[in-house]
Amino acid sequence: MKSNHEITGAANPFTSFWGNFPDIGIKKWIIISSFIFICGLLIGIIYPSIDFFSSLDYLIELADNVSHLSSFGLFLFFMINNIFKIIMSFIFSPLLCILPLLSLFVNGWMIANVGYFIVDIHQYSIGYYILGLLPHGIFEIPALIIGQAAALSVGTMVIAAVFIKERRAKLFIHLRENLKYLGFVVLLLIVAAGVEAYITPSILRLFE
Repeated sequence: MKSNHEITGAANPFTSFWGNFPDIGIKKWIIISSFIFICGLLIGIIYPSIDFFSSLDYLIELADNVSHLSSFGLFLFFMINNIFKIIMSFIFSPLLCILPLLSLFVNGWMIANVGYFIVDIHQYSIGYYILGLLPHGIFEIPALIIGQAAALSVGTMVIAAVFIKERRAKLFIHLRENLKYLGFVVLLLIVAAGVEAYITPSILRLFE
C-alpha cells in the first residue's frame, strides 16, 4: 500500500535536503557559507574582542613590512596569500570541514573587529573604513564565500563517501564540478588583489 507521500507526489523539503546531503548543490552551500560568515560578522559587531586588539602586534608588524612594497609587490602579496588560503581550505576540507568553517566565521569576525579598531579606537569615520574595505571587498568577500562553499561541498562529499557506498560513484564528478568554482574564485581573488593594491590606497589617500 502506497503512503500519502507517494500518492500525492509531494516532496518534503526537509527530507529531500537530508536525503541528498551532501550533494545539495553549490547554491545551498553558498547560503550556508553566507550564514556562517554573517554569524561571525554579527558576533564581532555585538561583542568586539579586547583580546583581539592585544594580539594585533603581529598584524601591525606585517602591515608595516607590506607597506614598503611597490604596488605590484602588494598585488602579488594579496593574490598569493588569499589564493593559498582558499586552496588550503579546499585541500583539507575532508578533515571535518574545520578549515572552511573557521575561515568563514573568523573572516566575518575579523572584519567587524578591525572596523571597531579603526573607528572606535583610532577615531576614523565608518565611511573611511567602508571606503577601505568595499572596493576590493565586493570581489574578495564573494570569492571567500563561494570558495569555502565549494570546499564544504567537497569536504562533506568525501566524508560521506567514506561511510556511504552510493556516494563514492559521484565523488570525482563532484570534485570536478567544484574545481570549476574554485577556478572562478581564483579569478575573483586576482581582481580583488589588483583593486586592493592599486585602487584602494588611492581612494584612502583622498580622505586622509
